[in-house]
Amino acid sequence: MPIAARRESPLQQAASLHDSAAFCRAGGNHRRAGTFCLRALELIKRHEGPGHPDAAVVLGTLGDIYRALGRYPEAERSFQRALGIAEKSLGPDTAEVSVILNNFAVLGKYTGRFARAERFYRRALAITEKTLGPDHPEVATLCHNLGGLEHARGRFARGEPLARRSVEIREKALGPDHPDVAADLAALAGLLDGQGKYDEAESLYRRALAVFERVHGPEHYEIAVNQNNLAALHQARGDSREAERLYRSALTIKTKILGRRHPDVAMTLNNLAVLYKSKGEFHKAEPLYRRALAIFEAALGKKHPKVLATRDNYRKLVRAMKRER
Repeated sequence: MPIAARRESPLQQAASLHDSAAFCRAGGNHRRAGTFCLRALELIKRHEGPGHPDAAVVLGTLGDIYRALGRYPEAERSFQRALGIAEKSLGPDTAEVSVILNNFAVLGKYTGRFARAERFYRRALAITEKTLGPDHPEVATLCHNLGGLEHARGRFARGEPLARRSVEIREKALGPDHPDVAADLAALAGLLDGQGKYDEAESLYRRALAVFERVHGPEHYEIAVNQNNLAALHQARGDSREAERLYRSALTIKTKILGRRHPDVAMTLNNLAVLYKSKGEFHKAEPLYRRALAIFEAALGKKHPKVLATRDNYRKLVRAMKRER
């Protein structure tokens, strides 16, 4: 007589759905991942109540998925709910709260809420150093993210020590050829680039690219990010031909992975437009600025710093085109 299969509990089913969401996220299928998370969340709410700790975990994952899709208001609501549940059910200084704070801070960086993002990152860092120790890779992650926030604020010198600490911790823990180390190297390169330290920055960008290409292949998001940043470095050095090639490659990869209306696509469109404007190729720059501005406004609202900067760039281009005529 066959043994009857054991039926999964609702929490076990929710955990399986959450695992499926993680698998889809890793493969870049964020929409399907979001569907799995919503199903998991519904099971938890129905059988355990909306304040169950597992609801915080799923909501945190859902917020990160919404952020990746550029659906920032929905990400904000998910992270806010996740943080409230986790603090109440697990305690304010737990590892689970630290994870949510970190992801919430990433959203703050994307949406221009820099002061709140720094507050969340700093709180997460304090929790992580206390619970895991100062040399744990998760500490490196938070140093990396704080350095990235300083980059977004244009405070490159302030971000450099954080990025160097991230590289030091992670390289010691994982070795020099790990993709997480490559991501830290690329982040440090961006901060050096912003200070005009081009030689070291280029060396780090190319080292990071070699690792990413070996691990992920030629069409991964990290490849596109590093190509975009390396293009900006070549542009600053006056090598417009190589800058254009790298921007175009980054734009192709980002569009394929993220879709035509994602803010990351708009960022590279804007950068390429700036390059064309600097070369006096206004007819190439104009449609790129218009596309970038439309994407940024739809995703971020009309008062976001990226929207304001792109609009200002576009207005200057229009004035220059009128003078040219």
